[in-house]
Amino acid sequence: MNTYVRRAVTALVLPLFTFLPQAAAAPASAQAPAGPDPVVFVHGWNSDGSTWNTMAERFRSDGWPADHLYQWTYPASQSNVTTATQLATEIDRVLAATGAAKVDLVTHSMGALSSRHYLKNLGGDAKVDAWVSLAGPNHGTDAARLCGGAACVDMRPGSAFLNALNEGDETPGSARYATWWSPCDTLINPDSSVALDGAVNTRTPCLRHTAFPQDARVYAEVKAHIV
Repeated sequence: MNTYVRRAVTALVLPLFTFLPQAAAAPASAQAPAGPDPVVFVHGWNSDGSTWNTMAERFRSDGWPADHLYQWTYPASQSNVTTATQLATEIDRVLAATGAAKVDLVTHSMGALSSRHYLKNLGGDAKVDAWVSLAGPNHGTDAARLCGGAACVDMRPGSAFLNALNEGDETPGSARYATWWSPCDTLINPDSSVALDGAVNTRTPCLRHTAFPQDARVYAEVKAHIV
């Protein structure tokens, strides 16, 4: 090959190599998949955020970032309407901190009531993807007649709070609702209190009221629901 031909070939080939890295680059749309929604845990009466230590650790072990798991604590003796207002503030804080569009709410016992009020009356339906009630007194429990204060009055069957909460659609908005209940839960009477029209309602094996947040089977089912 003479000098003239070599120069001509080089002039043609070099631009091709210049463009090869761009052709091999991943398309701009191939972004990493979004992470899971932040999970906000809402405890029940006479409790606090430590209720969720076992479940939160299981979520962490299964890949949830630690900064996406919020074991919220609130004054459990106050009215559920007051708690719902505080929950709204907490969820706005979580969304701002994480940049997420929605959260998943996992509740135990009375935590179901304030969170449902939030979804129904405070715009929470636009900010919650999946909602979970573990042993929630969604239609009241006779056990609440044995304690006093605003929160206990709210939980009594036929209370003004529950009547308003359950009027009309029990699962409003686009959130995915699910409940878990046990025939061995002596604190939720009647057992039928937990289930909601429009929710996925699951009967568990024999569990005590306080055992739901620690139970491995319940955790696996909750995780499957919120994913």
